[in-house]
Amino acid sequence: MKKLTALFLALFLLLGLGASALGADKDEPQVPTEDPSGAAIQVPDEIDRIVVLAPSLARIVAALGRGEQIVGYETNCADIEGLDPEAEVFDLTAPDMERLAALEADLVLVSDMTLYDQTEPFQQLIDLGVCVACVPNSESIEGIYEDIAFLAAVLGEDEAGQELADGMRRQLDDIAAVAETIPEAERRSVYFEISAAPYMYSFGQGVFLNELIELIGAENILADEEGWMPVEAETVAAADPDVILTSVDYIDDPVGEILSREGWAGVTAVAEERVYAIDSDASAQPCQNITVAAQQMAQAVYPEYFAQ
Repeated sequence: MKKLTALFLALFLLLGLGASALGADKDEPQVPTEDPSGAAIQVPDEIDRIVVLAPSLARIVAALGRGEQIVGYETNCADIEGLDPEAEVFDLTAPDMERLAALEADLVLVSDMTLYDQTEPFQQLIDLGVCVACVPNSESIEGIYEDIAFLAAVLGEDEAGQELADGMRRQLDDIAAVAETIPEAERRSVYFEISAAPYMYSFGQGVFLNELIELIGAENILADEEGWMPVEAETVAAADPDVILTSVDYIDDPVGEILSREGWAGVTAVAEERVYAIDSDASAQPCQNITVAAQQMAQAVYPEYFAQ
């Protein structure tokens, strides 16, 4: 009987300790052991030096309050507020590995745009003890929230990450709430151009920009398609969009080019001069700044509902 009692007591204590430990872990932030690409990572206890090779990731890191610790970034990050203008600058697609190693970074953040055609391109850095985390470009709004949560967890900035995501969500929810008041008869169709003629490019479903078009209460003329795609001028003309948006920033006057495009004079958006430029960075980079693009899109498509 005494042995049985002792056994039950030991089991009770074991279960009690286990429950206590589980309770303690439940409230503690969990450090990721895998990056969003599925690769195993070992996050260092302290992160003081960071390299970021994607502008969207750099914007998130800066918004989390860690921009001053970024000692290297790729060329498109140079104008991001909060980053050191004297930091090392790298090429996005093929950064110099020797220069990267010389920075002795604790953490290197990359997207799937960097050295995408090589296997294990960052093994040299990993062998040196650098934590290299890949965050593939997210194609959905939910994916952006997940990226923010991941980076916040890696940097130990969970509270700041939650605030950043909550702020983004509130702004998008506010836009969606106004969009819901737009009568069905007043809903407009949209063509969003990200590359100008003669190499026109746009997107269908499965892209966060399509989600933003739907969020503002409009309809993408290419919504029946999937992903990013080249577009024929005849396809757009036949769809006759009510509004045309463009994020093209590599020609002097993308709006004027569309308004004067051959064969489009009869397109409603062109005839009524409803062609508008949308910030290229805000609409292209999957981070919290998509709220800027969403607001611009809403004001362009429905100026009577969204105040400037």
